[in-house]
Amino acid sequence: MEFRHATVLRQEVARLLSPEEGALVLDGTLGAGGHAEALLERGAAVLGLDRDPRALVAARARLERFGDRFAAVQASFSQARRVLDERGIEAVDGLVLDLGVSSPQVDEASRGFSFSKPGPLDMRMGDQGETAGELLERLDEAELERLLREYGEEPFARRIARALKAAPSAPQTTRELADLVARAIPRKAWPKSIHPATRTFQALRIAVNRELDELDAVLASLPALLKRGGRAAIISFHSLEDRRVKQAFRDLEGHCT
Repeated sequence: MEFRHATVLRQEVARLLSPEEGALVLDGTLGAGGHAEALLERGAAVLGLDRDPRALVAARARLERFGDRFAAVQASFSQARRVLDERGIEAVDGLVLDLGVSSPQVDEASRGFSFSKPGPLDMRMGDQGETAGELLERLDEAELERLLREYGEEPFARRIARALKAAPSAPQTTRELADLVARAIPRKAWPKSIHPATRTFQALRIAVNRELDELDAVLASLPALLKRGGRAAIISFHSLEDRRVKQAFRDLEGHCT
């Protein structure tokens, strides 16, 4: 499957960062390269990071016309400091993060992100680490309940955790997991606008990819990553991310110029 993604807030991010000719911007969630392309078209140089090797292949093909003004590295954005040090870069002029999972990852059933398509319980954004299926088998009922409550903000976390651990066998596919979760929630309590397994899938995905730990790490390192006067643009999609980003920016007020 071709790695294509509709870039969210593409021009808004470019305008916000407003890089000068030759400025260096770190794109910590490179994906298919949409934000990077908009910044490169404005004359910036872009160093892109992504955990997903398929995203790197797509972005490199899309952005090869920009020559050595673009480079891509397989790494998570929490590893930005290491990547910059390896390249002898002290700080960057701008940083962009588009948090969460990308549409090509969701659309590819074999990645295991979506309950709408049967696939293995993987959910990894990259190609390393524990899968969602392995995580489900490793956690006990109390640990699973806590994960669903904290990362999924799931009001039926206890019932879901009990049902999953009491099942005759652990779910092996996204469809099996979604069905077990749906049966654990009273039918009259099913949310009207989302699938009843949505919060469970979110919680597992966040845990598998350590998304909040990754975010906390990069937010803490922002002052060291950005040059004086540098700008960061972070796009968040759910309250767990949003609260962290807003709190970090409030904490940085008055400390960065």
